[in-house]
Amino acid sequence: MTGLQVRAVLAERDVDMEFGIAAGEVLAILGPNGAGKSTALHVISGLVRPDRGYVRLGDRVLTDTDAGVFVPTYDRRVGLLLQDPLLFPHMTVAANVAFSPRLRRRGKAGARQAAQHWLAEVDAEQFVDRKPRQLSGGQAQRVAIARALAGAPDVLLLDEPMAGLDVAAAAAIRALLRRVLTSEGRAAVLVTHDVLDVLTLADRVMVIEAGRIAEIGAAAQVLTAPRSAFGARIAGVNLINGSLEVGGVLRTESGTRWHGVPAEGGEFLAVGQRAVAVFPPAAVAVFREQPHGSPRNMVEVVVAELDSRGAAIRVRAGSQADGAPGLAADITPEAAAELRVVAGMRLWLAVKAQEVAIHPVFSDSG
Repeated sequence: MTGLQVRAVLAERDVDMEFGIAAGEVLAILGPNGAGKSTALHVISGLVRPDRGYVRLGDRVLTDTDAGVFVPTYDRRVGLLLQDPLLFPHMTVAANVAFSPRLRRRGKAGARQAAQHWLAEVDAEQFVDRKPRQLSGGQAQRVAIARALAGAPDVLLLDEPMAGLDVAAAAAIRALLRRVLTSEGRAAVLVTHDVLDVLTLADRVMVIEAGRIAEIGAAAQVLTAPRSAFGARIAGVNLINGSLEVGGVLRTESGTRWHGVPAEGGEFLAVGQRAVAVFPPAAVAVFREQPHGSPRNMVEVVVAELDSRGAAIRVRAGSQADGAPGLAADITPEAAAELRVVAGMRLWLAVKAQEVAIHPVFSDSG
């Protein structure tokens, strides 16, 4: 396994950042459009040469502007996966995946074996003789993942890999990437706008704003207690920290218990495992008195603020006991008027268990 160290200064793009990724770690990069997220990937891959800086992959120096070192992209042992699979249209699926190992001079037999292995790993071996135009978006992205990994890269760069996919395909790709990254133990960088990508794949999160690192830390930490404007915006879901009890119940540090379902149809983690419960504000019902009925998750809160969200009113409670942002509920203006919601009043929030997805929380080291 190989760690990565990056320093990149690009005057024209007003980018100045420095960060590292440990061997076996997944770093998610978040930020608004034009902040410098893709620039970071392009510097690592060698598609962009910084004015000043370096890229070190283990004991290999790929870029060092002071020493005049710049290894070309094809010789960096870096796998790049974009939101557009960019498969070669004139090649079959098998030939597309074999291209990278052949570029690494593994020979026809070795390249063919690598292609067969990785197509089986991504559950796409049935497409070997198809051309890219005969694949769905999800199928093409699976093939692109196989191609990125077939060359045995030391680091994997993922640029919005789930963008444009439907919900089912995105969930399958997430599960596949999590399995591959966990088993292979290579460093990876994930540029995304989707909080579920972060929750399911990332160890740490780095938020970039205006070409600078605004914050960096454990994924759960950044999403629950962001210290940057964009971190706060992307944390638009309700997210609760805790650890698992028997039956998949999430217990918070304050003792509150939340019932939910395993994220993306997976299995619950071991008892004591750190996890987060995630649910959208639209799934939260609001009551003046404690409700009785089907919702299994109920909590009494004090309203901190109200905010107009188009056709909905967002009711947000005060901060959670661990300092995380307060729970939010989106209700209609009619409901807000009927409840006579104002800041400072006490309300009950209720969420059905099937609306609450429980996600694993990965290592927060580094």
